[in-house]
Amino acid sequence: MALPVQSVADLNTCDRAAFVSALGGLFEHSPWVAEEAFARRPFRDAVHLHAELCAAMRAAPAERQRALIRAHPDLAQRLEGLTAASQREQSGAGLDRLADAELAEFRELNTAYRARFGFPFVICARLNAKEAILGAMRARLLHSPEAEFAGALAEIEKIAWLRLGDILKN
Repeated sequence: MALPVQSVADLNTCDRAAFVSALGGLFEHSPWVAEEAFARRPFRDAVHLHAELCAAMRAAPAERQRALIRAHPDLAQRLEGLTAASQREQSGAGLDRLADAELAEFRELNTAYRARFGFPFVICARLNAKEAILGAMRARLLHSPEAEFAGALAEIEKIAWLRLGDILKN
């Protein structure tokens, strides 16, 4: 996100490459969401921009959505190799400072979750502490695959909203 975006007005006037450069990281390793939303300009405000980004994500075929979910890292794993945003978010939730027993439980739950659903557990770490994340992992393992797919997309929307707020200055 090298573009010094200051406002939604800036995004409304920039070219496609600059738009994608600015917003491509909102959705983990999935700049296609910003590419798809570009044609939906102009945006009235940040809420409208976020809604259109999410609409582009939700309009994608299920396999493309599944690839977006799979682009998210397992929680509480090594922080190397994560996007800068994911690293900050996981660190902010305390996932880089786990006791051995907590780390073991995260690894066990990550493995069980991936085995059951075929994608990583996704939660907006910035809105949850490690205890809440562990509780959600335990509870959501009991959900249906359809509910978890929908839930992962809803969490991705929250993550994107917070990341958008980090980018916009006005």
